[in-house]
Amino acid sequence: MGAFYEFLVTRRPRGMPALKLLAVLAAVVCGAGTAYALAEHESVAVEAPDQFVFNTISFMLWGALVMWMCAGFTMLESGSVRTKNASMICLKNIGLYSIAGIAYYFIGYNLMYVDVGSYIGSFSIGYGPTTDEIALINGTESAAAEVIALGYSTMSDWFFQMVFVATAASIVSGALAERVKIWSFFIFVLVLTGVIYPIVGAWTWGEGWLSQLGFKDFAGSTIVHSTGGWAALAGLIVVGPRLGKYRKDGSVKPTPPSNVLVVTLGVFILWLGWFGFNGGSQLALGSPLDAVAMSHVLVNTNLAAAAGALMALFCARPVFGRTDLFACLNGAIAGLVSITAGPDMVQHYWAVIIGAIGGVICTVGMKLLESVKIDDVVGAVPAHLFAGIWGTLAVCIVSGGNVGVQLIGILAIGAFVFLVSWVLWKLIDVVMTVRVTSQVERLGQDVAELGIEAYPEFVLMPEEQDDDQ
Repeated sequence: MGAFYEFLVTRRPRGMPALKLLAVLAAVVCGAGTAYALAEHESVAVEAPDQFVFNTISFMLWGALVMWMCAGFTMLESGSVRTKNASMICLKNIGLYSIAGIAYYFIGYNLMYVDVGSYIGSFSIGYGPTTDEIALINGTESAAAEVIALGYSTMSDWFFQMVFVATAASIVSGALAERVKIWSFFIFVLVLTGVIYPIVGAWTWGEGWLSQLGFKDFAGSTIVHSTGGWAALAGLIVVGPRLGKYRKDGSVKPTPPSNVLVVTLGVFILWLGWFGFNGGSQLALGSPLDAVAMSHVLVNTNLAAAAGALMALFCARPVFGRTDLFACLNGAIAGLVSITAGPDMVQHYWAVIIGAIGGVICTVGMKLLESVKIDDVVGAVPAHLFAGIWGTLAVCIVSGGNVGVQLIGILAIGAFVFLVSWVLWKLIDVVMTVRVTSQVERLGQDVAELGIEAYPEFVLMPEEQDDDQ
C-alpha cells in the first residue's frame, strides 16, 4: 500500500489529481460508472489531459484482457480434440497470435484505418507513434498539447485493435482442428489477419462504404466473429471431415471432448475476456457518460452469455437426445457473440432475449452441420457465424440498426470473406496441400508432426480404418 500511495502522490501523470487516477483504475478494472464517486469532490467535467490518460489506460488494460482470450481458445480447442492432437492445438494458437500481431503491424492496421476511401486504406508498411508522441518521449514538453489533442496514445489504440484480429483467426483454428497441416494453416492466417480482416474492417470501423450506409456493429458480431466463421466454413468445405467422422452407413461417429474440464475452463476464460472485448469497444473512458455506458455494456454481455448457456442446455435434449455439456458451453459463447453487435442498449432484458435466441441458433446449427456432413470440431461456425448473423440483425431491435443496411453488410462481408477464403484454401491445397496424410491423422499430429505428446503417459491407439470414408 505504501508503494501504491507513493505512485499516486509522486509518480502519477503530471497535472492529474490522485483521486482521479484511482477512480479511473477502479472504473477500468470494474467497468462501473460508480467508480467516479471516488472523485465526487472534483469537477464533473474531466480535463483533456485526464481524458487522454483514462482513454489510454482503458485501451491497454481491456486489450490485455482480450489477448487473454487466446488462452481461452487454446483451452477450449485442446480439450475438444482427441488427446493425440492437443499439442498441435497449442502450437497453432500461439503461432496464430504471433502471426496476427506481425501481419497487423506491417500492413493490416494501415489497410483498415489509415487513409481509408470507400473500400480500403493505405498500403504503407509499418505503423508507429506520431512525431509529437516521439518528441514528447524525447523530452519536448511543448509537444504535450498536440499529443493530448489525439485523445489517446496512438499505439494503445493499435494494440487494442490488434487483439481483435487474433480472435478472428482463433475461430478458424478450432473448426479445422485435427487434420490441417500447420504451415498451410499459418499461411492462411497470415492472409486473413493481414488482408481479409482489415478490408472488412475498413468497410466498417474504418469508415468505409458500409459505415457510410449506417451499418452498426459495436464490437464485431459480424466484423470479427462472422468473418472468422465464414473463413472457417470455407476451410471446412475444402478440407473435408475427419477420417471416420461420417461412416459408410451414414451414421455419425461421436467425438466427445477429450477433456471437459479444460473445455469448461476455456469457456470461462473467454467469458471473462469478452468483458474487455465489448467493454473496451466503448473506445473511451474519459467522462462519466463513458463509464456509465461501459457498465451497461458489461451487464448486457454477462446477461446474454448466461441466457445463451441456459437456453442451449434446455434445447440440447430435444435436439441431441441428451443433456449436453458441450452444447451448453457453446451456447454461452453464442450468447456472447449475439450481444456483441449491440451491447450498448439500456433495456437489459433484451440482452437476455438476444442471448437466449443465440443459444438456440447455435444448438440447432450444430445439429444442422452434422446433417450436411460438415465436420466442425468445436462448433465454431454455429457459435460465431450463425450467432454473429443473428446478433447483427438483433441490433435493429433496440440499438438503432436499419434492417436493410444490416442485411447488406452481412451479405457483402459474407460473400467477400467466404469467396476469398475458399479461393485461398484451394490455392494452398494445390501448391502444398492443406490436409495431413491419412497416416498422420490416425496417429495424431502430436506424434507424427511435432514429436511431442500432450499426454505422454497415455498409450497411443491408432483408430480403426474400416469406417474411414
